Order: sequence, then C-alpha cells, then structure tokens
Amino acid sequence: MPGAVADSSALIGLAAIGRLSLLKDFHQRILVPPAVWREVVVEGGNKPGVGEVQKAVSQGWIEIISPKNEDLVRLLKADLDEGEAEAIALAIEIKAEIVFIDEAEARRTAEVYGLRKAGVVGVLLRAKVEGKVGSLRSELSKLRKAGFRLCEEVSQRVLQEAGESE
Repeated sequence: MPGAVADSSALIGLAAIGRLSLLKDFHQRILVPPAVWREVVVEGGNKPGVGEVQKAVSQGWIEIISPKNEDLVRLLKADLDEGEAEAIALAIEIKAEIVFIDEAEARRTAEVYGLRKAGVVGVLLRAKVEGKVGSLRSELSKLRKAGFRLCEEVSQRVLQEAGESE
C-alpha cells in the first residue's frame, strides 16, 4: 500500500482543530517529506501541529520520507514552496493514493501530474459523510477561528454537499 502524502497545511489545519487523526482513519500510512517536517515541527515553535505530528511519528503512522528525484524538486520549487515541491515529488515517486495539499498553485501542479488531491476541507467533508464528525459547519468554524483561510464559496459548496446548507 503506497500511502498518502501530506503537506504542512493539512497537518497544521487538522491539528489546530483536534482532527489530525482523521488522516490516519482514512489512510493508515501518511508520508511527509523533510521540508514539511521542518516547517511543522522544527520551525513550528508552539503552533498547532507540533506535538500532534511528533506523537504521530513516534506512533509510526506518520513517516518522514525524502523524495529521491532532486531535479523534480528543484523544478517544482520554481513555482511552489519547498514543502509543497517535496510533497508533490514524493507523491509522484511512490504513486501515492492521494496528496493532502491546500494552496491553489500546488493543487494545480498536483493535477498536472495526475495526482489525486484533497485539502483540509475535503478531509472534513469526508469525515462528515462517513459520520466521523457531527457538524461540518462547526468544524469549518473551528478552522476559521484557528486562522485557516477559507473562501466563502468553497465553504458554501461543501456545506451543501454535506446537507448542511441554509
């Protein structure tokens, strides 16, 4: 089983609202490249995600794996930050089931390479559909309070998909 690859936004966003374990529920094995580990844990200070990600690594369900294709990482870094570039390169190399990534340009790049992708909101929508969270609206509200940028159009669309539109 190839596993899933996560960028820092997915780890930080889900950890900020106490939902990091959803990644484990959906994809028992989550891989993160070194740049994502550095961004979330080493440079994270006391921000959301630091302790949760360290614990997940010690429990073995998040693994730190380096992408081998350094040329591809360099190419991707022309348009993306280092964590996004490494995450996409790693997802390509291992033929990941999915890459968890939120930034628009990184999502477009993942599409170009034929990667299946989802962001924090997609994870929460799946959790709602599968009965793992009671209210998607409540989870989105928590995300906003934690400082996660979420456009109203996306919010309304997923609430409608979840049967929670007004």
